[in-house]
This record gives sequence, C-alpha cells and structure tokens, in this order.
Amino acid sequence: MVDLINLVQHLTTPHPLDRYLELVRPMLTVRDMRAQITAVDRSVPGSLTLTLRPTRQWAGLRAGQFVQIGVVIDGVRHTRCYSPVNSEHERDRRIDLTIRAHPHGLVSQYLHRHAEPGMVIGLEPAGGVFHLPHPRPERVLLISGGSGITPVLSMLRTLVAEGYPGPVVFLHYARSPELVPHRDELASIAATHPNVALELRYPERDGRHFHYDELERVAPWFAAADTYLCGPPPLMESVRTVYQAEQLTDRLHTEEFTVSVAPVDAAEVQGRTIFSASGVDADNTGASLLEQAEVAGLSPEYGCRMGICFSCTAVRRSGCTRNLRTGELAADPDQPIQLCVNAAVGDVDIEI
Repeated sequence: MVDLINLVQHLTTPHPLDRYLELVRPMLTVRDMRAQITAVDRSVPGSLTLTLRPTRQWAGLRAGQFVQIGVVIDGVRHTRCYSPVNSEHERDRRIDLTIRAHPHGLVSQYLHRHAEPGMVIGLEPAGGVFHLPHPRPERVLLISGGSGITPVLSMLRTLVAEGYPGPVVFLHYARSPELVPHRDELASIAATHPNVALELRYPERDGRHFHYDELERVAPWFAAADTYLCGPPPLMESVRTVYQAEQLTDRLHTEEFTVSVAPVDAAEVQGRTIFSASGVDADNTGASLLEQAEVAGLSPEYGCRMGICFSCTAVRRSGCTRNLRTGELAADPDQPIQLCVNAAVGDVDIEI
C-alpha cells in the first residue's frame, strides 16, 4: 500500500496527492492530518472553544501537550500552537481548543470572528514535554493564569477521568470570574471530588497575588507535590522565585506562551543579514531572524513564534547567531536554527 501511495504521489507531481483529494472532500487525506470544526462556543467574553474532529491520522495526546493548527487567511496559511483542554482519555476522538482572541492575534481574531461548524483546518500531531508523567505523582498542584489555563485543565480532566486518588489543587488567576473558561465545570469537579480543591483568584479585584503564604495556605504539602505552571510572565516569575528559594525547582514544571528574551548587547547589532536562497540582504537590526526576514519582504513558514513548534527552522550557512531566550552564541556552519528565537551577531547567512 505504501508503494502504491508513493507511486500515485509521483504521478501527481508537482502537487502531493492530498492537494487533489481536498478538492473533492477536504477531510479526505492520505498523509496530511486535518480537523473539521464541529462546534463553536463563544460564551466566554474574548475567547472561544472549538470542538474538532480530526482525520484518522490523529494518535491522541498526553495531558498538557499542544497541537499546531493551520488556517488559511486571505490565501496565506498561518499556523499557531494551542493546548487542547480535553482529557487524554477522550473516547470519541475529539479535540477541544479554548482560544483567547488576543487583540493583535491574527489567527485567534480570525477564528473568533469566522470559525463555524464544517470549517476544515490543518492539524499537526500533539507535541511538547509539558505533560503529566507516568506513573502519576502522589500529589498535584496546578497553577495557571489567563489563557495558561488550557494545558492544566487538560491535566485536571485527565486525572478526574482516571479516578486519581491523590490531593489536587487547581489555582487559577484571572481578571474576573466571567473570564474564566469552563468555570462551571471546574466548580462541579471540585464539588463532586473531595480530593480536588478549586482556588480562583482575581488580583485586580481582591488584591490576592501569588506569594509564599498563599501557596502555603492552599497547598501546605506543595514541597512534596509536582507543580505544573502555565501563565503570563509575572505569575511565572513569582512562582519560580518561591520554588528557587525553597530549592524545589526539580518539582516545578512549566509551559510558556511568551518568549523570555535575554538582554541584547548593543555591540552585537551590526553587520548584514543575508537570506541567500532569496538573494535578499539587509542591515542587522538585532531583532529575531524571523522578524528581519518579514521586514525584508520574505514570508518564511512559522507557527508559534516562541521556539516551541520548530515550523520556522532554517539552515544557518555561516556566521554567528544568538539564542534570544538563553543568550547562547553559536557559529557552527550549516546548522538548522529556529528563526523566531535567534538573532544575527554580525554578518550571517541564512538559507531562506
């Protein structure tokens, strides 16, 4: 069968077979994975929840992982990463995505305005190292803020589906109760499962920000638990500070949806950035190579723009680049790098 598919692929060159099949039926694929939107919920202001039915290639997920979806906007395919909120034990092969419509988010705003049942989008397999381990920890603390609720909600739903017996605390920070996705379900879980405690905080209203005393109050056993954290940078930094002070960093597991950028040395912002495959070059501005390519009029493929999905990987032919997250320099020739989290140090040749 594989040989037959390869033969047909060869005969349909220059386009893969799936490009022709989608003209007949968008969800009919041989190799590409896609998903059809079957339900859309916009009941939470500023966000929406999509229910997706993936094609047969979908192999499931581990609670906390993300998926990459692709949406065509004005003829251009854009990809983004989102964490499913459903349990990893979902039996009907569905994927639930709760997406915050960021003010300047091209894909999230498009979906918030236009998503409807029947729409077909691109889909990649679940990935990422932020997930529940096997065997499960004896105690679990879930901390989230804003849209960071999605991966930890998947973890909570998974633990509940398994009949997990250990103590679980779900600590979430939001601007208001109305902006907490799946709030009624969270309350129901806590009400019907004695081992689950729900702690919702609204710092702009109640002034209850994260700090050590708060952690000690809601989960006095946190030092013996595994903690899973996802949220905005201020919350992430506050939690890290406490765990570092308590020498518990090995028990803190994090997922980030923003790039923490290392300080830029002004002396490094010099030279020319050469995009050799396109015959384009420009002065190095110190911005990420992805941003520099876009300013130069190029359209390299990208997904998350934060170093998670590897969609923007390209080969550094020569020169030195700096990792914007760690500050680490690298200059080995002919090496693949992620454009979104690397910047040029002096003259650099990138093959795009």
